[in-house]
Amino acid sequence: MISTFLKMLFYPGSNIGFSEEELNEFSKVYEQAVRGDGLVHYQSPFPKYRFLQYLCTNKDLLCHGSNNKDISEFVPKRQTLYNGEYVDAVFATSDGIWPIFYAVFDRSKLVNNFRNGCFEHNNKRYYFFSLSTETMKQNPWTDGMVYLFPKERFNKVGKGIVIFDEWVSKEPAKSLLRLEVNINDFIYLHKVSKHPSDEAFFKTLLLYKLRTRKT
Repeated sequence: MISTFLKMLFYPGSNIGFSEEELNEFSKVYEQAVRGDGLVHYQSPFPKYRFLQYLCTNKDLLCHGSNNKDISEFVPKRQTLYNGEYVDAVFATSDGIWPIFYAVFDRSKLVNNFRNGCFEHNNKRYYFFSLSTETMKQNPWTDGMVYLFPKERFNKVGKGIVIFDEWVSKEPAKSLLRLEVNINDFIYLHKVSKHPSDEAFFKTLLLYKLRTRKT
């Protein structure tokens, strides 16, 4: 019942199982980056989000997307959790798609608000991305970086049957790896809706998929 409801409102992620070819390719890319300075020189034909999901699934890493490509250390900042609770922390996720959105969405172009999420239910991911109408007029896309942290330094904060895939660290964190991304790496680019700035959050959720189907 819950899975059907989520699928009606949001876009479900694809199966995260990896082919033998992907596993071999991603393992080589990972080893090269670890032996180097941590910057991933990505030349693989497979999408970058698949590589990020591989790192989260097989290497116990978490992702954080940013417009800033030169962050040496992340420090805790006052932010809000999925439930609106304030916390001073470094945020990350175990998803490979959600952080790319944060990396390529140019926050300097933000007008009023934006809404997005990666829900998890029964090991299945569901996504939604919505920007204010004013923001969408700004062509709000750029290049960015996805930083990867060891999972052991973070705690998962989501609880319940349906959760946001949020992880937090209340201590400063340095990335193990870095992967440059651009707008072409964000596979849900054409599934980003726009909403009135003063619209209730719940209404944006209910209308999200309907709005993207019209684009």
